[in-house]
Amino acid sequence: MMGTVIQMTVMDVPEEEAGPVLDSAMAEMQRLENMLSEWRPESEVSQVNQAAGQRPVKVSQETLDNVRVGLEISRWSDGAFDLSWAALRGLYLFQPGNERVPTDHELKERLPLVNYKNIVLDEKAQTVFLRKKGMMLGMGGIAKGYALEKAANILEQAGFKSFMFFGGGQVVVHGKKGNRAWRVGVQHPRMDDYFGFIEAEGGSIATSGDYEHAFIRDGQRWHHIIDLKTGRPVQHTAAVTVVSDSPFYADAIDTAFFIMGPKKAMEKLASAPGPKAELLMVDKDMRLHVSPGMKERLILRVQLSPDGIIPTVKEAPASSRKAP
Repeated sequence: MMGTVIQMTVMDVPEEEAGPVLDSAMAEMQRLENMLSEWRPESEVSQVNQAAGQRPVKVSQETLDNVRVGLEISRWSDGAFDLSWAALRGLYLFQPGNERVPTDHELKERLPLVNYKNIVLDEKAQTVFLRKKGMMLGMGGIAKGYALEKAANILEQAGFKSFMFFGGGQVVVHGKKGNRAWRVGVQHPRMDDYFGFIEAEGGSIATSGDYEHAFIRDGQRWHHIIDLKTGRPVQHTAAVTVVSDSPFYADAIDTAFFIMGPKKAMEKLASAPGPKAELLMVDKDMRLHVSPGMKERLILRVQLSPDGIIPTVKEAPASSRKAP
């Protein structure tokens, strides 16, 4: 569901006890997908999109929550994250053998429809309105984190002490795996391997990379993380990982950081919405950038070059190396 595979792991609970609770958590995620997916014509988000430029649409509290937080992150990031990105939907295709890149003319027509300032949220009336016909909300960068957070709440309320959820590029952990913290691998952007892992006993580890939904054409990498000012894929960043107590916020701010680039992202980290976050970034040259708090969590499996570049050739793992 939600365009990816969802996996849930529970420790130290008998299967007959864990099964019904996991079913409830999955059902909650499915319910939220039915409400928030712009790909489902009957969803609330699709109803808002269909009424763009015409009228406000009354929506549920769940949709209000996603739009409110999405607008909060849009304002903070100056539109690097923008819920109205979906006006560009369909211009890029990444399926093998069916790849597509839009023309400059196509982007010129659609980009004026991307502007979070034209999303009107009325919490008192419980409505959402898109000011321009042709605008579209897209919850792909935020709703999965929201759904994972709600699903995790169900397991916590059931008294489960140790579990892990995996959904695409996002992991949610709670408690320990045995006698140690959960360890979440950090993907090398140019190799089918992990260059390190992050230890955590709670919260979310969310990753965005230019290696997912991507293809190479004429020596250029085309991927799905788009700079909404140009309509073209970001070229200065290869991967971003955010650690936060909130899966909801982590899902959205990792996209914003990716588009900002390492320098601006590190400057904006302290003011990021939601709980305090920690940040890891890999730039286009494979240079690693980590926030001070991330250094305490990250265990490297490789030896960085003197200027912080991750090697792109296989070497023997060294799992005790701390980040510089």
